[in-house]
Amino acid sequence: MTELDQQHSPTPPVHSTQPLRIGAVSYLNTKPLVYGLPELLPSAQISFDYPSRLADLLSEGKLDIALVPSIELALHPEWSIVSDACIGCVGPVLSVKLMFRVPPADVRRLALDVGSRTSAVLAQILLKELYGVRPELLALPLGSSPAALQADAVLMIGDRAIRSQEDEFCEVWDLGDRWCRYAELPFVFAMWVARQGVLTQEAEVAFAAARDQGCNNLQAIAKHESQAMQLPNELVEEYLCQNLYYRLGSQQRQGLELYYHKAARMDLIPSIPQVMLDDCQIKS
Repeated sequence: MTELDQQHSPTPPVHSTQPLRIGAVSYLNTKPLVYGLPELLPSAQISFDYPSRLADLLSEGKLDIALVPSIELALHPEWSIVSDACIGCVGPVLSVKLMFRVPPADVRRLALDVGSRTSAVLAQILLKELYGVRPELLALPLGSSPAALQADAVLMIGDRAIRSQEDEFCEVWDLGDRWCRYAELPFVFAMWVARQGVLTQEAEVAFAAARDQGCNNLQAIAKHESQAMQLPNELVEEYLCQNLYYRLGSQQRQGLELYYHKAARMDLIPSIPQVMLDDCQIKS
């Protein structure tokens, strides 16, 4: 087989005799979704990485299931949602911020955190819908400071958004809050999806059980993570208990459909996904 043949050969299906390779997000917001997951799936290989990197690994066939940015479902229609566990919000989310050095209507250069693609598209949608602007896009590499970029606005996500210094900015948007007020619908940032050919029944049960256990132990998770991250326990507990929502229901589906529709109208995705949550049991 030539190198070209190897690149285009279909990914073989994963059978139950092979350990599942599962990728989860390495941010604080994922802790409730993976609570006890190693014990629930003892034979699985579980790794952690940035959201966009997980999507790349899934696309390359190096992972079987991953918690990926929700925009990825529009870019990979062959993938399927395998759980109603998700990372979402019904209001302010705290860990996704769009920070402005100029008024939003004057933004011409937008720096995007390379860690997530869903929030990058969300920022562009809201700027276009609310202010009619489509700025030039710049990359904000992982670990770099926004101060080094000549950008009018900066998108930051995850743990560094929680820690972000906002003094130099004239306005800060919490993108979860902005979306929910604009759309009057929740937002979903990440979902568990599987690549084609993966047997997921065991994982589906485990993801729901891990989420439920995590939600029942949010205070304990907050206490542990606040110490590890050197953040106030009250801040972490409020973030996990109040800012985040972990179940993919009918309102979340409507929010996703609107998000995909807006993204497609701006040519940010090739088409609106048709496989809308038909792959697993979604509770209203």
